[in-house]
Amino acid sequence: MDSQDSRASPSIFLSYARADRAKVEPLAAALQDAGIDVWWDDRLEGGQAFANEIETALDRSDVVIVVWSGTSIRSDWVRDEAARGRGRGRLVPVCLDGCDAPLGFGQYHAIDFSGWRGGSDAPEMQRLVAAIVTAAGSAAPATRPGPSHRGPSRRSMIVGGSVAAVAAAGGGAWLLSDRLGFGPKSDGAPGNSIAVLPFTNLSGDPAQAYFSDGVAEELRAALARDTDLRVAARTSSNAVRDSEDDAAAIAARLGVAFLLDGSVRRSGEVVRVAAELIEAATGFTSWSQSFDRRLSDIFAIQRDIAKTVAKALSARFGSAQTAADGGTQAGGTANAPAYDAYLHGKGLFELGGDEKAYRAALAQFDAAVTADPNYADAHAARARTLAAIANQFASGDALRPLYDASIAAAGRAVALAPRLADAHSALGYALFNGRMDIRGAREPYARSRALGGGDADVLIRYALYAARTGGTAAGADAIGRAIALDRLNPRAYRAQGNVLYAARRYADSIPPLRRALALNPTMAAVHAGIGDALLMLGKTAEARAEYAAEPLAFVRLSGLAIAERKLGRSAAADAAMARLIADHGDSALYQQAQVRAQWGESEQALSALEKARTAGDAGLIYLRNDPLLDPVRTAPRFRELLRAVGFE
Repeated sequence: MDSQDSRASPSIFLSYARADRAKVEPLAAALQDAGIDVWWDDRLEGGQAFANEIETALDRSDVVIVVWSGTSIRSDWVRDEAARGRGRGRLVPVCLDGCDAPLGFGQYHAIDFSGWRGGSDAPEMQRLVAAIVTAAGSAAPATRPGPSHRGPSRRSMIVGGSVAAVAAAGGGAWLLSDRLGFGPKSDGAPGNSIAVLPFTNLSGDPAQAYFSDGVAEELRAALARDTDLRVAARTSSNAVRDSEDDAAAIAARLGVAFLLDGSVRRSGEVVRVAAELIEAATGFTSWSQSFDRRLSDIFAIQRDIAKTVAKALSARFGSAQTAADGGTQAGGTANAPAYDAYLHGKGLFELGGDEKAYRAALAQFDAAVTADPNYADAHAARARTLAAIANQFASGDALRPLYDASIAAAGRAVALAPRLADAHSALGYALFNGRMDIRGAREPYARSRALGGGDADVLIRYALYAARTGGTAAGADAIGRAIALDRLNPRAYRAQGNVLYAARRYADSIPPLRRALALNPTMAAVHAGIGDALLMLGKTAEARAEYAAEPLAFVRLSGLAIAERKLGRSAAADAAMARLIADHGDSALYQQAQVRAQWGESEQALSALEKARTAGDAGLIYLRNDPLLDPVRTAPRFRELLRAVGFE
């Protein structure tokens, strides 16, 4: 047994430039507080008188910490000591001011201390202590932060440097699979669960945020293709973007055991991507690496990260599919300009807003498919954007061309990438909502469900289709899976409420709708959904209050028209109905039919539904199991309408 194995904690040699003493002194003190034996002085540039002492200390130390700065990178003494540590495979670099390491040390990525304020329990110190322990191969230091330590916050996780190269020959990534703790965690999160957090944009240009977000999203999609992994969805992962919570708290909110965090720095055609895998239970990094590549190599970076992380998390299960092809599989591209335009379009689409914003996103997707006509992901994104424009902003004669274009784009995506779940989902949505082709939408929705079990958005769309076409059990199963993947997504809870309401479980539908409002108080069509459930439960006054709070005008007015009449306030009911007709006209024919049916005006209700069918009113997707239409449900004209639309 050698001397280092007999010690309870590692010893280090601290190499630095004399000009940096004021900054290095608190670093040495913090390491000593952590129970680490530190050898250092302020005379490393003082000449040969100290050479023997320095050489002895270097040889006896378990780890050499080199403190890089704008000054130390020019010091021959510091470089020599760093080379000694490198030669022994025991070098841990620290960066004080964001400088690049000198030639010969670039493969050893430094821990960034540029923002350190001297705290011994700061995230930088936690990563440094972990790196020292790993490099030394020794036991943990005798003194460690107490139970009050929070671990690294979201903002202080990886911001450029990493300690990846410390413990691997040639500076490669290190990964201690036996320390990953694949069993169930104390909070119940399975050991194969992970969230990919939004990557930090270090480009110095806020307009480049779309690119760093897009890289994280592509990694998330690559990991989700491994059916042995449970990957938290985009909406929930992005919800913790600005969180100051520690790793354990963030992971608990997302229901995962691991976090993948990172940063992207883009300068022209050169991209640096840094990533680290963090174990939630400890807050420590299990793996980290950074890559400097040209933009055209971004796909290889994503593939490498996805393969390494998926392999680590899948080790316990012996999975044969580990997201092997990263961003270039299942609908991707190898064309850098196409990829950049696609990420730009996704960023604009996710921001939402007015029609102009969606048109701007569409222009980016158009550019992507122009650059690479075989880019299936971009075709699917075009399909979703065209459908969104049609659904939210178009009416009358403008509807059909938009939905036709959406169907064509989705069909092209399916043809290019038959296993791309998002493409099948986009096709099903356009057929169901745009053409009310219930039969035609069945196959693409079924394929999307079979292929997209790890995609919360695909599951949400499928759940709503299934519930509205009579597949209550399938819809409930899909939305349950979506929520497990996307615990902070208000759309998932709104969809769950809609699925339960379609199953006529009115009381059960209200809690998830309340949860949706808690996550997004201004979300549309949620207060109205609660109002509908309360109305069916006979709680008309409470339903009226919910309708009054609904921000979406046409469903607010239709709900108020129904509730006011039931409460005996005919004048108020008539006023709401008149406003509905005046403001929304034929674009709200389905809602007019609901009001007429609830008012007992069966003929007018049926006529409005038939007119809605001719106009292509998307509200008819609710026709099969809408309780508000029960007063006319047994009428022959209603049964004929169900058959004409395709429900029977």
